[in-house]
This record gives sequence, structure tokens and C-alpha cells, in this order.
Amino acid sequence: MTPAEVKALYRPYHRLVILRCTKKLLDVIKPAVLAGNAPRPDDWYANLLWLESRKCLLLTQAATLFTIFEPGIRVAALRDITTTVTSLIARELAREGLPAGTFGELETTTVALAKTADRSILGCMNDMAHYGEAVIYQSGGLAAADLADINQALRRNIQSARDYRQPIDLVTESLNHRS
Repeated sequence: MTPAEVKALYRPYHRLVILRCTKKLLDVIKPAVLAGNAPRPDDWYANLLWLESRKCLLLTQAATLFTIFEPGIRVAALRDITTTVTSLIARELAREGLPAGTFGELETTTVALAKTADRSILGCMNDMAHYGEAVIYQSGGLAAADLADINQALRRNIQSARDYRQPIDLVTESLNHRS
């Protein structure tokens, strides 16, 4: 994405969120342009997983490692990435009882795609993918698994990359600092 295109997106009524995608996900989405912005703490990371022959999306917020797992995602939903990402974030914030504006005003958000930039976040995402896969396996597979339970478990999984703190605690703490 050129600087002019980024500037056009970033108007007072638009909030630009960078979604840093793995190569596997970018190969499926096939974006025309990628943002070249430097990594920021409010970036989100996304990876495409295959479980039980179904595409699954794993989203993680860089600063807190707040993670969202969405099974059975369709390519059309991935190509409409702004709607998909903002609706998943809104759904999971509501499930956690957190304010809708925890990660910014989602109604005014535009998502721009970029390549991944932080290997430690990718490592945490790989750990979360394995953890989520184990939870799904223990519950009898994707069809029997409770999506809300999986997502809540991922956000309560202690991460060494964030001083052995649970992602949900980091989000709550960041909200308390804003107040």
C-alpha cells in the first residue's frame, strides 16, 4: 500500500488497523497491495490453520496476545477482512464482558494487510494453535467443541512472551490504565 493510499484510509473518521498475515494466509487472500508500516503494539496478527480439513483463522493482538480462534472460515470472509476481523473482535470482547472500544472503535476501523514482523508473536501463535488443537481433540473434535470455551481458554493460557501473564489480564490492565 502506498503512503497516499494509507493516508486516504486514515481520515479522522477512520481508524487504520494493520493485520499482519502469515504467508499461508496471504496466499489464500491474494491481496492487491500490502501495507508497509513499521510494526506497532496495536497491530493484529493472523494465521490460517487447517483442522479436520477446515480452514480456521487465528487472530492475535500484538501487545496483549488477546487471541481469537474462528473455525470453518470461508475464503469470501477472508477477502472481506475488515468486516470479518472487526466482527470477530466485537464478538469476543462481548463474550469476555469487555467494552466494545477496548481495541478502538470497531465501527470506524479499516483493516490493511501486511506481512508478519515479530517472530515472538508468531511463536506464541504457534503455541496457541497447538494448545487450541489439544482442547479441540479432548472435546471430541471441532463439531463437539465449544467455540466460546476454546477462545476463553486461549486468552487464559499463560504466555512467556508477556512475562508469564494471561492475555485477558493484560487487556484488563490496559483498560484500567486508560481510566
